[in-house]
Amino acid sequence: MEKPRHRYHHGHLAESLLDAVDAIATQFGIEAVTLRACAKRVGVSPASAFRHYDDKRALLTAFAARAINQLADAMETARTQAQERGGDTLHAVGMAYVTFAIDKPAFFRAMWREETIYAGDPDYLAAAERLAGYLKEGFVNTLDDEDPRAFSPQELLAWSSVHGLAALFVDGPVAKERDRAQKLRLADAVLMQLGPAFSRRA
Repeated sequence: MEKPRHRYHHGHLAESLLDAVDAIATQFGIEAVTLRACAKRVGVSPASAFRHYDDKRALLTAFAARAINQLADAMETARTQAQERGGDTLHAVGMAYVTFAIDKPAFFRAMWREETIYAGDPDYLAAAERLAGYLKEGFVNTLDDEDPRAFSPQELLAWSSVHGLAALFVDGPVAKERDRAQKLRLADAVLMQLGPAFSRRA
């Protein structure tokens, strides 16, 4: 009998298990995630999964850290591309934030759920510090910034605006009947209204 193929590359099981978290959480909610369920989805034994993650909390911690790093990457890429094109960098970064939430709702929900993770984990702390640094540094260098160690009112306004909009799309009553393209058009229109609120731009 032919053995079933594993759906991961040799040496990449830890990442494949995180992909399984995403799939399960997106379809059934984060509460449905277990190491055994992720192992089954990937096509390995539970023992193999436990060699990478001690328990569900450790798995979700790694998942949250990856989510934060991916969001930071998306925002930085958006700023760089907008800058190269001579576009509105603040708008581009905001759209990257909202797009990330719409496209990866499980990642977005997992990032700040400290009750389900080991919040003191070094990798998680490093990811959170990286993202916080981006947000404190003029909202990914799209706003003037006098103190990169603290949030300015403008930085908090930018973050709360895009995060609140993202949360409304993911878990709130906004645009539930709209498809992805319609949601992004609405997000674009909303974030266009932010421009006049920022008198000083980087």
